[in-house]
Amino acid sequence: MMVPLALLVLAGLAAAMAPRLLTRADWPDREPVVALWVWQCVVAAVLLCCVLAMALSAAAAWQAVRGHVFALAPHGVMEAYALTAYGSWAAPLAVTLACGAVWTAAMLTREVHWARLRHRRRRAELLMRSPLLPGEEPGADRLLVLEGDRPDAWWLRGRATPQLVITTGALRRLKGSRLDAVLAHEQGHARARHDWLLHCSSALANGFPQVPVFAAFRDQVHHLVELAADDAASRRFGRLTTALALVELNEESGVFGPCPSRLSQVPGRVHRLLEPTPRLTAARRLRLTAAAALVPAVPLLVTFAPGLSALGLGTPG
Repeated sequence: MMVPLALLVLAGLAAAMAPRLLTRADWPDREPVVALWVWQCVVAAVLLCCVLAMALSAAAAWQAVRGHVFALAPHGVMEAYALTAYGSWAAPLAVTLACGAVWTAAMLTREVHWARLRHRRRRAELLMRSPLLPGEEPGADRLLVLEGDRPDAWWLRGRATPQLVITTGALRRLKGSRLDAVLAHEQGHARARHDWLLHCSSALANGFPQVPVFAAFRDQVHHLVELAADDAASRRFGRLTTALALVELNEESGVFGPCPSRLSQVPGRVHRLLEPTPRLTAARRLRLTAAAALVPAVPLLVTFAPGLSALGLGTPG
C-alpha cells in the first residue's frame, strides 16, 4: 500500500477509535492530567498523518516539491517511495489536504482573534465597573475585587501580569480555606495554560464539525481541565473544602436543582471530590504517558519505513 493512503487510513482509525476508547474508560476522570496528555497525542498523530500524506502526495505530483521534500535524502531513498506510481490522484489529494491545513490555520487564527476580542471587552467592562484610582497602573494588582451580588471568580490573563477577579458576592459566601480553594482552582487553570488548550480544541471542532475526534477532543478538554484544576485545589486544601467551595459558588446558578443549566457538570465534580476513586499507581501513570508519547511516532515510522528499508536499516521483507 502506498504511504499516503496508509497514513490516511491510520488517521481514520485513530480518529474513529480513540474517542470511543477514551470516553468509555474509567481512568481519565481519575487522572485528568494524564488524560489531557493522551488526547493531545492522539490529535497530534491525526494531524501529523494528514501533513505527511500531503507532503508525499505533493512530492509525487510536482517535481519542484519533490526536490524540496527529498533534498537531504541519500541516494536511492526517493526511488523506494515509487512516487511515479501514485497516479493522477496525487495532485487532487495534495490540494485537498493543503486546503484542510489552511482551513485549520484559519480556524485557529479566528479563535485566537475572538479570544482577544473577548479579553479586551472584559477588560473594558472591568475598567468601567472598577475604575483606576489616580496614579494606579492598570493590572498592577494580581487580585481585583469587583462589586457584584453573584458569586463568581475567574482568572483574567493579561499581557504582563494576569489578574484574579473575584466578586464581593463570592467573598461574602466563601470564608477561610474555601475561598483559598477557589483561588487555587483558578490558579491551577492559569499555571497549566488551559486557555490555549481550550482555544486549540475549539478551533479544530469548529473548523471540522464532521470529524468526531475533534468534537470529542473539545468536549473532553472542557471537562478534564476543570477536574485538573479541582485536583490542584484539593491537594492544597482538601477534597471536602474544595467541594463545599464549589457548592457555595454555584448554588444560585441552579445546577443542583431539578433542571440544571449548562454548568450541569458541577454536581459530578462535587460527587467526584466527595467520593474519590483511588488514583492510578505511579507506574501505570508513567506507562500511559509513555505510550501516548509514542502515538505520534507511528505516522513517522510509517512515513520513513520505505526510506529506512532502502538504506538497509529496515527488516527484510
